[in-house]
Amino acid sequence: MITRDRAILKSGLSGRLLQGCLNEHMRGVERLNRLRDAYLMQSCSRRPRGEGLPDHQLHHAYARYIVTIAASYLAGTAVAYQGEGKGPDALRKALQEGNAAGVDLELARQCALYGKGVELVYADSRARPRAAALDPRCAFTVYSDDAEATPLFGVHFHPVQDEGGIPRGYQAQVYTGEEKLTFQGPDFATLLLRAPVSRSPHYFGRVPLIEYWNNEEEKGDVESVLSLIDAYDTLQSCRINDQEQLSDALLIVYGARLEADERGRTPAQQLRQDKLLYLPDREAGAQYLVKQGGTGAEEVRTALERDIHKFSMIPDLSDEQFSGNVSGVAMRYKLLGLEQLTRGKERWFREGLQERLRCFAHFLSVKGLRMGDTEGIRLIFTRTLPENALEAAQMVKTLEGMVPDSVLLSQLPFLDGQSIPENEKEE
Repeated sequence: MITRDRAILKSGLSGRLLQGCLNEHMRGVERLNRLRDAYLMQSCSRRPRGEGLPDHQLHHAYARYIVTIAASYLAGTAVAYQGEGKGPDALRKALQEGNAAGVDLELARQCALYGKGVELVYADSRARPRAAALDPRCAFTVYSDDAEATPLFGVHFHPVQDEGGIPRGYQAQVYTGEEKLTFQGPDFATLLLRAPVSRSPHYFGRVPLIEYWNNEEEKGDVESVLSLIDAYDTLQSCRINDQEQLSDALLIVYGARLEADERGRTPAQQLRQDKLLYLPDREAGAQYLVKQGGTGAEEVRTALERDIHKFSMIPDLSDEQFSGNVSGVAMRYKLLGLEQLTRGKERWFREGLQERLRCFAHFLSVKGLRMGDTEGIRLIFTRTLPENALEAAQMVKTLEGMVPDSVLLSQLPFLDGQSIPENEKEE
């Protein structure tokens, strides 16, 4: 988190202040790039082998697996907004029209990978509030250095290209609580030291560049097991390289001299084509030179795989323990680590969503709608879990006559509120 004394802003945004924040952010971009390389399976931490030796560089999609499971478990099901009145209805409509559920899932993916997601709230060409997920490597928010940690301003920068796709400089947008300032320059070193080329109000009443944190350290779910993933890749690469090298092992011949045959073939060609080796007597012999050992590689691989899932708190769903006949309680127990991890993520994610609601509500109020207080709107997260319909049906059957039918029917996973008859609801 980048912080500054809010007293500095009393005299306005200076180029030195903005450029200093940009430079501080850029010092952390290398870490974010390393995480992205792991997600895209482009990292390589192994030293190259000698010339002529097999050199397979295997990459396993553990980072992608961890990010996908963590993000889907948090935001795979769209967040529900509960509240009565015209204000909440207008907010729900605006969020639905702007595909907020898709933005939420992308933000959850960014949180799991980078440790934070960044969202820009903006007005489209028809003056409708919208939200978009930005690359956290190119956007950040600056906060006050007091206990409130109030957002002071946000920065989003990106390269500018001409018609031929050739970079010709950079552009940055700085968002304060009232307006948007646009800067242009040939490089990062002086990008925000220049005077803004344009400025315009945005009507959101607060900084519309919102950060969603994964946890208080702003660490991703992959970062804690990145070294384990590298070790797993190295182990599997070495096993494949050794296996391929075994097929090309050196043949040691003793007590004999191999020569070309009458067809002019070399000894190596004879062995490769005929699969035979003629030796003159019993004193002669031949054997392949191979590396001994490596019998514990499978145990090491299993231990690394187990540690990756244990310390990332993401379960291995391909494990045979996740069979289709386990009870709901047993399934939840196996997902206990993931549930505890997600509860912490939900707390921070909820703060970002509430800030988005405040931006939307202020913008709609400027357009003449009476919004009221957004603090009364409840945000409901729903976990994406497999359901045991048979177990639920047996429970409903057991409680029949003791609990109202409307309550019992609501416990069945294959029914929703609209499927319950109205007369049953009234009972």
